[in-house]
Amino acid sequence: MTTSLLSESFHLGDRDRSDGCPGALKMHVAEDGHIGRIRVPGGQLTPTIWETLADLADTFGDGDIHVTSRGNLQIRGITQDGEFAQAVRDHGLLPSPAHDRMRNIIVSPLGFAVHSLVAELDAALLESTQVTSLSGRTLFGIDAGQGDIYGHRVDFGVIDRGDRFHVILGGQAAGVSCGREHVARVLVRLAETWAERRGPAWRVQERPELHAEMLAQVAEFTAPDKAPEFSNPPGRPIGWLEFDGAVHLGAGLRFGMLSSQLARMIAVINAPVTVTPWHSLVIHGLAEDIAEQVVRVLAPLGLIFDANSTWLRVTACTGLPGCAKSPAYTRDDAAHHIALGEVEEGLVHFSGCERRCGHPLGEYTDYLAVAENEYEVGRR
Repeated sequence: MTTSLLSESFHLGDRDRSDGCPGALKMHVAEDGHIGRIRVPGGQLTPTIWETLADLADTFGDGDIHVTSRGNLQIRGITQDGEFAQAVRDHGLLPSPAHDRMRNIIVSPLGFAVHSLVAELDAALLESTQVTSLSGRTLFGIDAGQGDIYGHRVDFGVIDRGDRFHVILGGQAAGVSCGREHVARVLVRLAETWAERRGPAWRVQERPELHAEMLAQVAEFTAPDKAPEFSNPPGRPIGWLEFDGAVHLGAGLRFGMLSSQLARMIAVINAPVTVTPWHSLVIHGLAEDIAEQVVRVLAPLGLIFDANSTWLRVTACTGLPGCAKSPAYTRDDAAHHIALGEVEEGLVHFSGCERRCGHPLGEYTDYLAVAENEYEVGRR
């Protein structure tokens, strides 16, 4: 392995090319077939949706379901792309083809008081024709007040401050807030203004000079407010969590993947589930005896309920054989690294190319493949 000092971060991405973010209709073509991505706003999945995802993975894909960093679901290895897209529509997971790729909404998984805002925001987005031109990388977020979603630098979002909701614009607190009744209206109007003015930019943080103009468009619904500060926002919820007399189980996923078999087992639990932007999920509202059974049965099948598991700190892009841009089998190499007990402190990510797909937010140890079994290692 070769070690190199890497800059903390750098901009990557040609904004002159079309946005390649996949959807259920416009898919990405990889070495292992098409990649179809399904937007489930807020990551809020019912047992029926889990069954549907399992059927889609088995019928059209490679049998696995992949969780993305925007809390969406994708299936790889698709060869019948038209049939897949039609099946997604038939199952009600594509309410508007025109809005396919931009309905990226993440929410605090344990912020039950704000979960209903997801449906309100999604409905408002679906009513807007202006937002259909947004990049598939556009991200909306609803933070319950602890800073977990704020840390994801969403393009448009709000933070629950009790009687008011502080607006997030371009990943930063905007210095204004609105009432709960105006949250969806404010976020959609901001998104519409951005769609009109963004030019070739994909993310709002790329055009800070437009932020004041955008906020002026929602001035009638907002008021100046002090920006919240978060010194120690919560991490991903993993393990046994008790709220209001019920158990909620937070479970991590190795490389953000679960099999169709595991998806069907989750459906059998017959409980609501939130898929998180941390490659994990939270199973809600269980009685203690049911929760104990879930852990006992599903842990051996791949759900990680141990918050100290090394698997929660190590991520990897698809790598070979699924991605031709990679010279290495990144996930095999990452798993081998874990097996050897050589994992560095903190987060670690294995990348097959400089795009570093799926890399974590914040600082991490970066393994960049330069050849098979050879990586440049640094901090980002």
